[in-house]
Amino acid sequence: MVRAAALVAGDGARLQAILDSMYFKEIPNFELVAVICPQRDAYVMKRALNAGVPAYVVDPELFPTMTSHSMAVANKLKDMDIELVILAGYDLPLGVIPYQFKNRIIGTCPALYPAFEDVEGDVNRAVLEKGVKVTGATAYFADGDGRVGNIILQKAVDVLPDDDPESLQRRVMEEGEWKLLSESVSLYCAGRLSIHGNRVVIEEKK
Repeated sequence: MVRAAALVAGDGARLQAILDSMYFKEIPNFELVAVICPQRDAYVMKRALNAGVPAYVVDPELFPTMTSHSMAVANKLKDMDIELVILAGYDLPLGVIPYQFKNRIIGTCPALYPAFEDVEGDVNRAVLEKGVKVTGATAYFADGDGRVGNIILQKAVDVLPDDDPESLQRRVMEEGEWKLLSESVSLYCAGRLSIHGNRVVIEEKK
């Protein structure tokens, strides 16, 4: 059984994909042991508790630097014997965490990486401003800086003529990020992901 924890923030919309997969038993050999959030009053805490998943707060305001905060999060993960870390809307620097959980941190981004990798702020607004016809989502292993590292999966999402940033963001999340996050975690738990150089290879089912 793979013991996993999710680093979350905000409303926890991305976490819902994992919670739904747990409810429908779509990820074998998987246990979500904990949800860790920097905000006590974030709605994602309620999502976790309603799903019966223990939720913990590691408040960055209690630490002198973001590095010391990331060390506290990393120690919390190690104390719980976490094997896999899932990024579900976590927006703080990962600091030391990627070094202690190398190739064991899975996240998503709302673009077909490396497209729009330098955009700061609303990626979907940038997509619409560029007149892009197809956007999408990417699931990845975090690199040493906590950014997009080795790509696991990608999924294209059409940009519709009447899209605005909010409607496009919602569709990219629902059609792209949610599916890729659950599928990537499932592949990891099944032992089907291996890294060769800069490429993630998905092994055939045994």
